[in-house]
Amino acid sequence: MIFVLILCVMFAPPIIFLVLGRKARPDKKKAKMFYIIAAVYLLVGLGTCATILTNLSIH
Repeated sequence: MIFVLILCVMFAPPIIFLVLGRKARPDKKKAKMFYIIAAVYLLVGLGTCATILTNLSIH
């Protein structure tokens, strides 16, 4: 159950931002902004959640 919640936190917002970027395609600046936000959120989310899932501790 917690694993599904973590996966939703990792992948749901980037997918939403990608859809918003697709919808904002006529406005190229806005679309690019949504794509960048999606990529950054995905990288940060994957890094944070992977750390939590593997129980790594940074010293």
